[in-house]
Amino acid sequence: MDWVSATVPGSVTPAARGLTEALAPSPGPARLVPSRRPADVRTAALLNGTAAHAAELDDIYRDAFYHPGAPTIAAAFAVADQLDVSGEDFLRAVTIGYEIGARIALAVGPAHYRHWHTTGTVGTFGAAAAAAELLQLDTVRFAGALALAATMAAGLQQTFRSPPSTGKPLYSGHAAEAGVVAALAAEKGLAGALDVLEGPAGFGVATAGVTDLSVNGLGDPFCVTATTVKYHACCGHTFAAIDAALELRADGPRVEDIAGIEIETYATATRVAGRVDPREPGEARFSLAYTVAAALVLGSVRLRAFESEALRDPAIRDLMARTTARVDPELDLMAPGRRAARVQVTDRQGVSYERLRLTRRGDPDDPLSDRELRDKFDELVPPVVGRSRAEAIASALWKLPALTRMSALDWR
Repeated sequence: MDWVSATVPGSVTPAARGLTEALAPSPGPARLVPSRRPADVRTAALLNGTAAHAAELDDIYRDAFYHPGAPTIAAAFAVADQLDVSGEDFLRAVTIGYEIGARIALAVGPAHYRHWHTTGTVGTFGAAAAAAELLQLDTVRFAGALALAATMAAGLQQTFRSPPSTGKPLYSGHAAEAGVVAALAAEKGLAGALDVLEGPAGFGVATAGVTDLSVNGLGDPFCVTATTVKYHACCGHTFAAIDAALELRADGPRVEDIAGIEIETYATATRVAGRVDPREPGEARFSLAYTVAAALVLGSVRLRAFESEALRDPAIRDLMARTTARVDPELDLMAPGRRAARVQVTDRQGVSYERLRLTRRGDPDDPLSDRELRDKFDELVPPVVGRSRAEAIASALWKLPALTRMSALDWR
């Protein structure tokens, strides 16, 4: 449900539309979301994976700076369509893809995230694992699929640090496609280097400087149960600050009475989301100053917060100019296991109001309810496909575990 909530609005972003037009997909056994346009399995994985990440609404594995759902579910949908497996088989593959991807992301640790975007790199493993499970590969070929995936993993952080680049959604799309290719290749006997993770010139050393990489804790608990569901349409590093700002909006000073805003959070948040004067939607999604100001003015930070009207809103821009953000050493020590932020607003009489969020709405320790998940779906999907079709899609998704064939999942 959440993956579709992210993918449907993502499918109409310039990045996803442009890539679809550029590739002009040929008919095949897989389907694009939400158009149901037929496509070959590789192209479906690429385009759906790109759309899933394009609107910045996809889920997060917070302990590893990783978006598992966008590439993993895109790969699983493409292969599940091709094989027409059951809904239960599909969900098992997704679970395994989340597990292997997240565990490898944990193994390479924060050092990997300094230069690489984990969704593009480690997402390739998650996609390969999901595809390999659906293809029912034996142990040797399953391992071979992961080994082949490693050498196709990619995603440089500079792509989203340097505007006007709009290539970030390609991370998850490429990861989904590469994972599918790796699994299909392994099925036909292509062999990868089975020490590609821990070898002297392997993934751990090359991307994180980790010379003793090991993957631990599989299934304890399954990482899909410890995933953050996004409640805001922007970079996850801004979420705790947004949540604090929304609490202040409810019982703090009026927006017009705010003289200054101070944000204290962890170092990665200030580095990745430190833009102070964003002008484009992509920049604004990575700006603590903008998202906190938008939360205070608009009352939510969903898609309308990144439309032209909001980006030019004088009230938001005035608050941004009055905002500072810095690292709090104690909050930094909590990351990445906790993504915390403290927001203090001071009114024109000098009175300060403060809120501290030690977790984010949608994190495993503060999860969204099924009702909130459906509310997110109802806000994001109907504007693209219409109310009646959205209702049909939602109904079909809730019945997914009982489907005997994925072709019965009706997107019409």
